[in-house]
Amino acid sequence: MREAKALYALFLMVIIVTASLHQYSLDLAVNGAIDRPIYLIPTSEPAVALTFDISWGEKSPGPILDILKEKQVTATFFLSGPWVESHPELAKRIADEGHEIASHGHRHINYSPLSRAEIISEVTASKEAIKRVTGVDIEFIRTPNGDYDAEAISAIREAGLTAIHWSVDSKDWLNPGVDQIVKNVLTEARQGSIILMHASDSCQQTAQALPQVIEGLRRKGLAIKTVGELYTLYRNRKPPLAR
Repeated sequence: MREAKALYALFLMVIIVTASLHQYSLDLAVNGAIDRPIYLIPTSEPAVALTFDISWGEKSPGPILDILKEKQVTATFFLSGPWVESHPELAKRIADEGHEIASHGHRHINYSPLSRAEIISEVTASKEAIKRVTGVDIEFIRTPNGDYDAEAISAIREAGLTAIHWSVDSKDWLNPGVDQIVKNVLTEARQGSIILMHASDSCQQTAQALPQVIEGLRRKGLAIKTVGELYTLYRNRKPPLAR
């Protein structure tokens, strides 16, 4: 009996220590103290960030924006520089309707093989394109293909942006069916999650799934916010870690 209690106590201790280390790692990432992107933003409020990547096409963004407007949801759109330049009206609409704009890089290429100077050039080009077209000074970037290494994250920070990844992948890019997209999101979403979806034309089921995703998140008691809003909630939750 004593051995069982001791094992149970040890088990609880391992869980507590693991959770504490995970939380500390998240804090370090959010505060830029380690060279990794932010996958999840610790908050004291039940909220998630809904995000969309766009690198090509013009058919998908409109219906998605219509749904977000109808459902009174603001999201974060990660836009590639060339897409913004070739679709200025859509890019402006995203900004005008209150959504947060961030970068999805310039050329859609992996960053880990690039030199530091090349990464900074890519990031700067996307920042300037977005600013030129929408007038928005962006704060965040999601690397093309989700590819990065420590040097890339450090270079992104030097270029003045914060790298954002995701903790929940809708896998809408696989076009697995509306029900599966909804399940992928709702099964994994929790407080502080960053949800990855796409508004490029290759993802043909996203708009159909989106209303169910929004309604399901709300049924779980999760408010839907932008990455910047989650970031603000985190900053208000506790003082930043010393750098």
